Amino acid sequence: MTKAEKNVEFKSSETRRIVKNVVVISLAFMVQFTAYSGAANLQSSINAEAGLGTASLAAVYAGLIFSNIFLPVVVIRWLGTKWAMSLSFVAYMPYIAAQVWPSFYTLIPAGLIVGLGGGPLWCSKCTYLSVVSEAHSKISNISAEALLTRFLGLFFMIFQLNQVWGNLISSVVLSSGDNQAAVTAVNATLIPELCGANFLPSADAGEALQQQPIEKIQMIAGIYLACMAAAALIIAIGVDSMKRYDSGRTGSGSNLSGMALLAVTLQLLVEPNQLMLVIINIFIGMQQAFFGADFTASFVSCAIGTGTVGFVMLTFGIADAIGCVVTGYIAKITGRIPLICAATLVHSALFVTLLVWRPQAHQAYVMFIIAVLWGLSDSVWMVQLNAYYGILFPGREEAAFSNFRLWESVGYIIAYVISPHLRTSSKTYVLAVSMAVGVFLYFVVEYRDRREKRKNNAKLNVISNIGLDNKAFAISE
Repeated sequence: MTKAEKNVEFKSSETRRIVKNVVVISLAFMVQFTAYSGAANLQSSINAEAGLGTASLAAVYAGLIFSNIFLPVVVIRWLGTKWAMSLSFVAYMPYIAAQVWPSFYTLIPAGLIVGLGGGPLWCSKCTYLSVVSEAHSKISNISAEALLTRFLGLFFMIFQLNQVWGNLISSVVLSSGDNQAAVTAVNATLIPELCGANFLPSADAGEALQQQPIEKIQMIAGIYLACMAAAALIIAIGVDSMKRYDSGRTGSGSNLSGMALLAVTLQLLVEPNQLMLVIINIFIGMQQAFFGADFTASFVSCAIGTGTVGFVMLTFGIADAIGCVVTGYIAKITGRIPLICAATLVHSALFVTLLVWRPQAHQAYVMFIIAVLWGLSDSVWMVQLNAYYGILFPGREEAAFSNFRLWESVGYIIAYVISPHLRTSSKTYVLAVSMAVGVFLYFVVEYRDRREKRKNNAKLNVISNIGLDNKAFAISE
């Protein structure tokens, strides 16, 4: 089919098909990460001994760093975006199976495999949304930038519901029977001393965290494996190939050899704008890892019980999902910068709260309030910065989103590596400093980008005026 024929085929009804594809992809990711996120959120609580759980998560993101540098553009070119997504889901399954036999010999290799699949998975998703945004824009006359932000908001709204279902599954299973915090079971007066900002996983995990029966872990693993198999099938059956929409597109992977494809990613890695966004990307990964591992262990499991972790993370997921939609619409009115400022202020207040508040067993409501605010802030970081990458690096989406995930993965690794060895208070200070530096450099990039666009517009105006003057002169002749 020629490009001209394809343009004729795309009538107004095609926009509904594009939205359908975005929704199906979003649902598949939700089902997949219902399993993965549910398991990951429990690692610091159910596999706390010797830091096994956080070490396995560090392995995931170590594999993801390698994957984001070397694999996405090549894999997407080889398989196409649709099959890259579907087959990458399968790479997550060994990690869930390894939960039944947790050890450094099972969880660490399985975590590395997850990381290798994660790079192509996330980059193919972002590339697909960017391309269909451009196709939709040609039909609807809505700007591709606005559509990409809208589609990302829709995606993350549905995607973040994984926190609801995954944590609901784990909470229902784990909270059956005894859900007392281990500290409470021994001595309630120890909670303010051990839990909260003073919590040190390497020293306090054995006394503060309750062990879970193997039967419960097996049941959770079986449910999660079924979810992952379903997600792969949803993509395979329900999503159109991106070839339907990318006619004439010259993206990162077009007509290049394998080494040239790698060069595209590495070249973008050292561009000034990308380098200045590194810190904010690292912060995004760190704050997500901190909330899922450190907050749940040092505040929730320690003071209330492991069975409550899922309910707190469920609340976080609902707030994140709602925030992705609401902030997407607010961004159309206010733009990105006011939302980034609001997220910075809210997260700053949360960091202060974690440093000064000492959790008590009867204060569970405070943890749910923190989860809501953290989820709303996270939705701003994820949607607005993902969209900004698509806008800042047009035509190089695969490489751009690959770099985004790479540095986000570095943030996860940093958080998981330091998790067993630093008190919660020290990790909170690290987060606060990285956020401050990252937001400052983000504003520098915004300034540089807007200045460059003003210069380009001025040049176009000059060229246009010269053309009009020449035409007027020709007419007078």
